[in-house]
Amino acid sequence: MSKRAVVFSAVPIGTEMAAYLRPQDFIVACDAGYRNAARLGVHPDLIVGDFDSAPQPVTDRETIVLPHVKDDTDTQFAARWLVEHGFDEVVLLGALGGARVEHMFANISTGLYLALQGVEVILADARSEMHYLLPEHPLDLEHRDWMYLSVFALGQPMTGVTLRGVYYPLQDATLSELDYPLGTSNEFVAPTAHLECVTGHGLVVLTRSDG
Repeated sequence: MSKRAVVFSAVPIGTEMAAYLRPQDFIVACDAGYRNAARLGVHPDLIVGDFDSAPQPVTDRETIVLPHVKDDTDTQFAARWLVEHGFDEVVLLGALGGARVEHMFANISTGLYLALQGVEVILADARSEMHYLLPEHPLDLEHRDWMYLSVFALGQPMTGVTLRGVYYPLQDATLSELDYPLGTSNEFVAPTAHLECVTGHGLVVLTRSDG
């Protein structure tokens, strides 16, 4: 049986993000992420953090207090904990945007870590959603209200890239690393876009229209 978790990080989110919640989700709050959980009316099953961005809450929920001097970010620690406890689906909310750009990049890295452990992972905010494209793990993404679909290679070139159901299709293409963003701002032309690659790791970004 699938085990699904929602991880709340500290970037403030709106109530529209409740659309990502399901009744049986295991809820993890990272540091000030417990404020986001409260905003959506859910109680964390687990709280982790060094509480440098918010006071440690007084609660009867399981809490893991981390040292300030550590290698893992709070969200990375939560990700490792979820992998160790057998979760195979994770949604990260409150992980994108905000005042600390380096935290957003760290959270994107944490998402890749989860994907490489075989976890189905989504990072989302009010305007966008991120997925990871890995070899032997193709993606079929529904159009819904998404306007743009972008694909970026992470860490090394992606080869054997195939994109179908989009305005600029690709077949057995190569996407170089971040120095040349060829995959930016594609568009859906079908109800579902199909993406696959043979080597490399890709970040797939879905974005709503500006209108």
